[in-house]
Amino acid sequence: MSTKPALAYNDVAEKGMLDVSLSSQLVDLAKDEKKASDIDVFSVHSPTEKDLLATPPKVTGPPSAPTKLAKNSTPLWVLWVIWYNTYRRFFTVVLIVNFIGISFAIAGKWPYAAKYPGALVVGNLNVAVLVRNEIFGRCLYLFVTTFFAKWTPLWFRLACTSILQHLGGIHSGCAISGIAWIILMVAHQFKAKYTLNDSILAFGVITSVMLFITMCAGLPWVRSTHHNVFERNHRFFGWASLCMTWVYTILTNAYDTTDGKFDHIGKYVLQQQTFWYTVAMSIFIVLPWICTRHVKVDIELPSPKVAVLRFERGMQPGLLARISRSAVKEYHAFSTVSEGTHAKYHYLICGVQGDFTRNLVNDPPTMIWTRELKFPGVSNTSSLYKRGVCICTGSGLGAALSTCLQSPSWYLIWIASDQEKTFGSTISGLIHKHIGPERLLLWDSKARGSRPPTMKILKEVYDYWQAEVVFITSNYVGNFEIQHGCKEAGIPAFGTLWDF
Repeated sequence: MSTKPALAYNDVAEKGMLDVSLSSQLVDLAKDEKKASDIDVFSVHSPTEKDLLATPPKVTGPPSAPTKLAKNSTPLWVLWVIWYNTYRRFFTVVLIVNFIGISFAIAGKWPYAAKYPGALVVGNLNVAVLVRNEIFGRCLYLFVTTFFAKWTPLWFRLACTSILQHLGGIHSGCAISGIAWIILMVAHQFKAKYTLNDSILAFGVITSVMLFITMCAGLPWVRSTHHNVFERNHRFFGWASLCMTWVYTILTNAYDTTDGKFDHIGKYVLQQQTFWYTVAMSIFIVLPWICTRHVKVDIELPSPKVAVLRFERGMQPGLLARISRSAVKEYHAFSTVSEGTHAKYHYLICGVQGDFTRNLVNDPPTMIWTRELKFPGVSNTSSLYKRGVCICTGSGLGAALSTCLQSPSWYLIWIASDQEKTFGSTISGLIHKHIGPERLLLWDSKARGSRPPTMKILKEVYDYWQAEVVFITSNYVGNFEIQHGCKEAGIPAFGTLWDF
């Protein structure tokens, strides 16, 4: 909801701190508002005692100056546990296993690697592509949420959510490992270059370079600071890598070193592992694109900071939509907002943060490209839990709202500036229509003139709502503060994930 690269937590939460207490001041606070439709902070309803309310923060005096986080205030063990998350654990395990295999291959202690090096290359790339495939993701999330919801131990459900959220660690680990294996394979071929055709060596080098550029385009720094560069290069060099892999695979398998001719064709090539691995990888890459459509879109512009996109058909909670003005160029992902699968529409809340979202406001399209098959995000696992809390800032509301609209077991905390004016009547109407005051806390930082004591509010809501988990959607700074606070307080929480 700002023109900065990320949702500024300090922008949406403004300045100052207010005291929070459990009291009976709900009526007084309601009287302080100018009109009923204005943003308000509602009470927290206890699930076990009907009359027990955790009331909203009450103003005990003028807002004080904002308090800055003290340096090194977070315990080192908290910093370590959150930094070395499941993503990095997956990444570490995959790399260790593969590089142990590479070490054995270099030492000549692994005959399979010497005989089928291409299978290890394409096998790793297959897994890297598969875990990023939307169809595979939907099936995996569906399996977990269907068979393990609510009845399994909480630690198991939390582990399921963590694994599903951090599958990117497997993607990154396998991609880098695949590149390491192909470099080793090409190096061995150059050692035996006099027995091979020059075209095999040439395409081996070209394929390796293409894969390396694809990997570099997906590095965190590129993704976060040059998103369009990432989208275009990671995609197009990835496709070029696939084409080169096909050529390299066929040339390598078809060449007969005994007579120096390409006479191992037809049936022989079809019997090779690398051929079928490459077929599978091609299918995994192509499948999501068959769901791409050019669809009608209606855009509401409640303010220069936000565009609310409306599409046909309802959605289940926790899904993300990719949209683009071009069929094949950069795609941008936004969480879908919907009243349910029965609904007539679903919405995307697009805060102005870059060229793409700015153009949605300045030059609203009537048609846009999207993939009809949406991919799941962490909040798609909300059905695993009996009760939960979603806390979000700014346009991060998009990731939380569907869950709270469709499930009465979820509590919504939304912190933003000038909420109704900035985000419009459509979003405000959905909130007030479907989420009762007993499970809603809206903090309008402009109306309140201050930033809320986030962790104090969250702890009270978590306790009185008897929640099992907290989902956080904020920018990097806000996510850092809340997630570290939850870890210190012993509250299970999942925050916004930036691929590493």
